[in-house]
Amino acid sequence: MIHILSLHYPDDLLITSGKSPQALEAELTFLLAVKLFELRRLSLGKAAAFCSMNKPQFMYELGRLQIPVINLDDDQIADELRED
Repeated sequence: MIHILSLHYPDDLLITSGKSPQALEAELTFLLAVKLFELRRLSLGKAAAFCSMNKPQFMYELGRLQIPVINLDDDQIADELRED
C-alpha cells in the first residue's frame, strides 16, 4: 500500500530556492529520505527508492552532503571487524 503526503509550503520558499515547484518538491523529498536514513528508519536502498534514485546516485548525494553511507554504531563496527 502506498500513502500520499501533501505538504504545504509558502511561495517564499519557492522564490528563495530559485527552483521550479517540481525541483523544490524533489529536493524536499530527497532531504526527507536523507533524514530518515540518518535516523535508521529507512535502509539505504529504501531511502534511495523513496526519492526515486538508484543506490549509487543516492550514495553519491550522501557523500556530497558529507553524510556517511555506512551507518553503523560502535558495537556493529566491532562485530564487522572481529575475525571469526
